[in-house]
Amino acid sequence: MFGIPSAKGFDSTLALLRNPYGFISETCRALDTDLFETRILLQETICMTGAAAAEAFYREDRLIRAGSMPGRIQKSLLGEGGVQGLDGAAHQHRKKMFMSLMGTERIAALEGTSLHMLDNYAPDWEARNEVVLYDEVREMLTRAACAWARVPLNEAEVATRTAQLTALFQDAGALGPKHWRARLARHRLEKWAARLIQQVRDGELQPTQESALHIIATWRDLDGELLTPRVAAVELLNVLRPTVALSVFIVQAAHALHRHPEWRQKLKDDEGQLEPFVQEVRRLYPFFPAVAARVKSDFEWRGYRFPKGYRVLLDLYGTNTDARSWDAPQEFRPERFHDREVTPYEFIPQGGGDHHRNHRCPGEWIAISQMKAFCSFFVNAIDYEVPDQDLDLETGELPPMPKSRFIMRNVRRRQ
Repeated sequence: MFGIPSAKGFDSTLALLRNPYGFISETCRALDTDLFETRILLQETICMTGAAAAEAFYREDRLIRAGSMPGRIQKSLLGEGGVQGLDGAAHQHRKKMFMSLMGTERIAALEGTSLHMLDNYAPDWEARNEVVLYDEVREMLTRAACAWARVPLNEAEVATRTAQLTALFQDAGALGPKHWRARLARHRLEKWAARLIQQVRDGELQPTQESALHIIATWRDLDGELLTPRVAAVELLNVLRPTVALSVFIVQAAHALHRHPEWRQKLKDDEGQLEPFVQEVRRLYPFFPAVAARVKSDFEWRGYRFPKGYRVLLDLYGTNTDARSWDAPQEFRPERFHDREVTPYEFIPQGGGDHHRNHRCPGEWIAISQMKAFCSFFVNAIDYEVPDQDLDLETGELPPMPKSRFIMRNVRRRQ
C-alpha cells in the first residue's frame, strides 16, 4: 500500500475557507493525485476529487454519514437527526419518505405554483425602477414551498420565514455573527415546524395526504414509531430549505443568460434547449463545495489505506469541472448535455450515486424543474435590462453569487 499524499501544513481549515471551491482540486493537481490527507478543524481528513473518487465515496459498505459533518454545519444547515446523517436500512427507509414527494405530478404542481407566483410578482416588478432578483426569488420560493407542502404561512410572517430559511444555507459556513444567526434561525424554525407537526397529529391541521406536511407528520420509521416532533421538524425543513435555496441556482441562471446572450434566443426558439442550459448552469456554477463521510472500517482503494474513523471530503465542484470527464470544463457549453449520457459520478452538483440508495439529493428533479420554469419566464414572458453592476461571483461565499444579487431594471411583461 502507498502512503496517501499530504497537503502542506499541519491543518488546512483556513486554506479551505479561503478557497472553498478550488482547494481540493488545486491541491490534488499540485500533488498529481486524486486524493490527499490533511486536517480540517484539527481532524484527520482525506480529500478526494474526480469521478472515480466519487464512485468510491458512495460505497456505503465503506463510508458512512453518521458523525461525518462538522458540528457547526450540522447545527445550522442540516439539523440533527435528519436523513443526511443516517446509514444503511434506516437511511433507505427514511429516503422513501422524500422520494414519495418526487412524483411527476407533485413536481409539476410545485412548478405551477412558482409560475403563478411569477405572474403575481410581475406587475410589482413593472411598477418599480429596479428589482433585486435574489431577494424576490427567495420570497417567492418561500411562499411556493410552503403552499406546495401545505404549510400554513401568514402574510405577516413571510419575510421572517424567508430570512430564516435563507440563513440556514447562506450563513451556515460563515464565521462569527452570521453563523450564530443561522443557528438561531435553525432553533426558531424547528420550534415552528414541530408545532405544525403536532397540530397535524392532534387533528388541528388537516393537510392533504400527498402533501409533505402530512407525509412527514405521519411517517413511521423502521421501529414502527412516529418520528419525534423535533426530527419531523428537521425533515420538514429538509423540504422547505432546499427549495428556497434554489434561489441561488436561479440567480446563477439569470447570470448565465446575461453573460451568454446568444442562449436567450436559443431558449426562445427551442424549448428543448432548456434542460441542457440549466444542467450546464448546475455543472459550472458552484453551490456547495464538498460533501462529507466517515470511514466505517479500514479499507484500501487504489493501493491507499483509508483508516477507520477518518473524515472523507468529496470535492463536488472539482468533479463537475474535471478535465478528465469534461471537454473545456471551464467553458459554458450547454450543448455538451445533448449527446452524452452522464454517469452519476461525473455530474454531482447535488451529490452522486443513486437517488434511492445513496445520499444523492432527491430534490434534484425539483431543482431542474424550477430552473427551467424561471428561465422560460425570463426569456419568454418578460423583457428587462441589466444595469451596470458588479456581477463577479463571490467564490469566497457559500454559495457564491454576484455582490449585487443581480439587479434587473425596467421590467416589462410581454403581451
